[in-house]
Amino acid sequence: MLRQMEGSQAVAESVAMCRPEVISAYPISPQTHIVEGLSRLVKSGRLAPCEYLNVESEFAALSAAIGASAAGARTYTATSSQGLLYMAEALYNAGGLGLPIVMTVANRAIGAPINIWNDHSDAMSQRDSGWLQLYAEDNQEALDLHIQAFRVAEELSLPVMVCMDGFVLTHAYERVDLPGQDQVDAFLPPYVPRQVLDPAEPASIGAMVGPEAFTEVRYLAHLRHLRALDLIPEVAAEFAAAFGRDCGGLVGAHRLDDAETVVVAMGSVLGTLKDVVDERREHGERVGVLAIKTFRPFPFAAVRRALRAPRRVVVLERTLAVGVGGVVSDHVRAAVDAIAPDGPRPYLATVIAGLGGRPITKASLHDLLARAAADRLEPLTFLDLKHDLIERELRRERAARRSGASAENLLRDLAAGGV
Repeated sequence: MLRQMEGSQAVAESVAMCRPEVISAYPISPQTHIVEGLSRLVKSGRLAPCEYLNVESEFAALSAAIGASAAGARTYTATSSQGLLYMAEALYNAGGLGLPIVMTVANRAIGAPINIWNDHSDAMSQRDSGWLQLYAEDNQEALDLHIQAFRVAEELSLPVMVCMDGFVLTHAYERVDLPGQDQVDAFLPPYVPRQVLDPAEPASIGAMVGPEAFTEVRYLAHLRHLRALDLIPEVAAEFAAAFGRDCGGLVGAHRLDDAETVVVAMGSVLGTLKDVVDERREHGERVGVLAIKTFRPFPFAAVRRALRAPRRVVVLERTLAVGVGGVVSDHVRAAVDAIAPDGPRPYLATVIAGLGGRPITKASLHDLLARAAADRLEPLTFLDLKHDLIERELRRERAARRSGASAENLLRDLAAGGV
């Protein structure tokens, strides 16, 4: 059924159709509308049986989800930004225990300074916590990925984050195709846990493991993530057959055939990027887009196959590893390096863009691709960086040791109109 609705509400409807038995919720922008929508569905009786838990923190939200999942309940929660960081200890516990919790992460910058707008620094900071990470391009994909996420999580007994760009998607109204409950029920069978705490058969989980077995425990977790590389595309193919639309998988290709320059990206920027590529194709430029749909586990083989032919690879990042550069870029580089260890490989450039919600405009992307085509792109570039503003702060730091906090200094400079 086609409906025009907010992205957060579309996700709430999708999650409800997956019939979670426990939802633990703590509000933090920009994910709050999701758990508010689910609370209304539970209160109205549309989502039943389901226990909706109002908790006192994000740490408590995931801790409650861990307990519910360990007891054998299909479990869901959501968070964003600082909330995800507050969960960090519990994230590793859920990942280490192999509990199939599904969680929406409404991607948002992390501070300081405080910023509530979108980038990918929150989920990227927890990339090694043992959770699968799926990234949505638009609200239809966000809706569909949650249905697939429960299926993947429960088959592998692993937790899954579905990442959607905060505000850009969560608060945007788009037309989405809501499936029927009977379709979701046919695709997502009732939850049968691989491990469960049962008073009739007492057992411990998460107990102390010493050096004699800890490496083997971690290795098994690694194997389960590698299995996801096979399962995720299988589930996406089944979803396409059942629902009549392609969604998810490991990677997505747009005009890659004969492309000399390929831009690699994740999330909502893909829509703008595809439009720019189409416009440049009209003028004869051989450009394409590779979308990373699954970031954890990283699909090295799929990326390697997609990037065998181009001369240049531009990785558009919405996070910054301070002092290093790109995060996704390092993974792409590892895939590219394996194409021909002793032979020619594409030139790889990292472009940091959209931090803290800065718009990534078509004009900026056109300029970026023009520089790439002319081989004028540095290995690390910050898109639309305000160099005059940076230089003013650097001069201030050179002039006085007590130069003050950079964030506040930059804001005063901008307010003064000097840059």
